Amino acid sequence: MANLPGPEWLDDAVFYEIYPQSFLDTNGDGIGDIPGIIDRLDYVRGLGCDALWINPCFDSPFKDAGYDVSDYMKVAPRYGTNADLERLFREAHSRGMHVLLDLVPGHTSEEHPWFRESSRVERNEYTDRYIWTDSAFEGYSMPFIGGESERDATYILNFFKCQPALNYGFATRDRKWQMSTDSPAARATRRAMVDVMRFWLSRGCDGFRVDMANSLVKNDGDDKPETIRAWQEMLGAVRSEYPDAVFVSEWGTPAQSLEAGFDMDFYLDWRWNGVPNGYNLLARNVDGALNVRDDHSYFSAHGGGSVRPFLDQYLPQYEATRSKGRFCFITCNHDTPRMAPRLTDRERRVGYGMLFTMPGVPFLYYGDEIGMRYRDISTKEGGYARTGSRTPMQWDGGRNDGFSTADPENLYLPVDPDPHAPNVAEQQDDSDSMLHWVESLLRLRRRHPALSSSARLDVVAAPEDGRLFAYRRTAADEGESLLVALNPGLSEEGFDLPADAAAGRSLLSVGDVRIGGGRAVLGPRSFVVVGK
Repeated sequence: MANLPGPEWLDDAVFYEIYPQSFLDTNGDGIGDIPGIIDRLDYVRGLGCDALWINPCFDSPFKDAGYDVSDYMKVAPRYGTNADLERLFREAHSRGMHVLLDLVPGHTSEEHPWFRESSRVERNEYTDRYIWTDSAFEGYSMPFIGGESERDATYILNFFKCQPALNYGFATRDRKWQMSTDSPAARATRRAMVDVMRFWLSRGCDGFRVDMANSLVKNDGDDKPETIRAWQEMLGAVRSEYPDAVFVSEWGTPAQSLEAGFDMDFYLDWRWNGVPNGYNLLARNVDGALNVRDDHSYFSAHGGGSVRPFLDQYLPQYEATRSKGRFCFITCNHDTPRMAPRLTDRERRVGYGMLFTMPGVPFLYYGDEIGMRYRDISTKEGGYARTGSRTPMQWDGGRNDGFSTADPENLYLPVDPDPHAPNVAEQQDDSDSMLHWVESLLRLRRRHPALSSSARLDVVAAPEDGRLFAYRRTAADEGESLLVALNPGLSEEGFDLPADAAAGRSLLSVGDVRIGGGRAVLGPRSFVVVGK
C-alpha cells in the first residue's frame, strides 16, 4: 500500500513514453498514429509497463514537434481523431493501464486562434491572453518578436519564434505593460488551462505530464513562489473533480513541484552543448553521444567516476521530499540522447538495473528496451540535435523495420539503416536479449514491495575513490528489504554486507557477482539484487 500522496496505483507503476509520430504507422502515410499505439498496448503491458506518457498529440503546425499547440481540444489529424484517442483510453483501461497526455501550458502555437485574436488592434477577450510589450520598438531581456502583427507591440516567447508565451502574470514588475498574477488576464489564462485538463479527463485521460511546468509566471525568481501558487490553484480545481488524476512535472526541483501539487517530478540529468542541468549520471552531452571513449557519465566503464557527486546532489532532494511525492528517473526521453551506442550493451544493462530499482516511478523511453541507437541525423520539426532520439520504432526485420508500409522516402524520419540494428521480433526470440533483461528487471520490481516507488532508500556503500554503489530498499508496510549493488567500472570491487543481508542470495544479476562470508564482490560492469 502506498504511503505517499496520489493514487495507489502509482506505487508500483512503470511508465512507457511514446513519441507518437515514430511508434507505429497503421495507415501507410509514414507517420505513427494513435491506432498504432492501441495495436501495441499488449506489447507494452508485456514489458511490465502499466502506464503511458504520450508526447503531444494535439493539433499543431508541428514547428516544434507538437509542442506548439494550435488547438488543445483536438487531436492532430496526422494521428487520428478525438474518437481514436478516447478509444485508446478505453483499451488501456481494459488492460489495467493508465494514459497521461503531454500538456503544454506555458505557450501555444502562433497559429492558435487565441493568438490570432490577441494580435488584433481592437481589444477583445484574448488581447491580454499573451504577453505583449507597449511598443514594437521596446526591447526586453526576454526573447521577443515584433513586426508580425497589427499591434504596435512585441510579444514575449517561451522557446522558438512560433511559441508566444501565455500570460500568467509577473511576480515582480519593472514595466507598466507587465500584469500581476492576480490580474483578470492571468486569472483567465489559468481558467482556460483548467478547462483543457477537464476536457480530456472527462473523456478518459488519467492525467498529464506537464511541459516546462516551472516557466509560467515571469520574473518569479529561483524559488518560483507565484508559479507554485498558480499550479496549486489549477491542480486544486481539477483534483476536486478528478481526485484520481495524476500530474507529472518537467521541473527538476521536487521541493517546488511537489509543493505546487504535482505527484511526480523528473530527475532531469541531461546536457546539450555542454550546458549542465544536473550531475552527469546518464549523459555527457549531445556532441559526445556517439563517442564511447569521450563519454564520462557514471555508467561508462571507461570514463566514469564515483557515484558520490550524483548522491551529493540527489540525496538531499530525495530526503527532503520522499514523504511528499515521487522523484523519478528516466532511461531517456524525446529531448535527451539515447544511451546507445554511447554505452555498450553491458553498460546499459547495469545502468537500467540502477534506474529501475531506485525510488520513484521509472519511465522507459520507447525503443530503449531493445537498445535503439541515438542517430546523428538532420533536424525534423524543430528537433535539431534531439531528432536523433526520435527515430521510428524498430519492430522487426521487414520493410521499414516494421514501422510503416510507406515508401522509405515518405517516413517521418528514416529508420536505422544498419542491418544489425536491434528489433523487437529478434529480441523476443533471444532469451539473453536486452528486451528480456528489461522484462526481468520490471518483473522483479513488480514482485517485491521493497522496489516500489515509495520504498525507502539507504546508501550502503559509495566510495569516493571507486565505482561501486550499493543501497538498500525497504518497503514501508511489509517490511521487506532488498540490497542492490552495481559496479560499472573495469576493476573488481567489494563491500561488507549489512548483517541482515549476509544470508541473502542473488535474485537477479548481470556479470560476475560473488556473495559469501558476509561480503559481496562485484566484477567489472556488474549488477545484483540480493534478497532472501
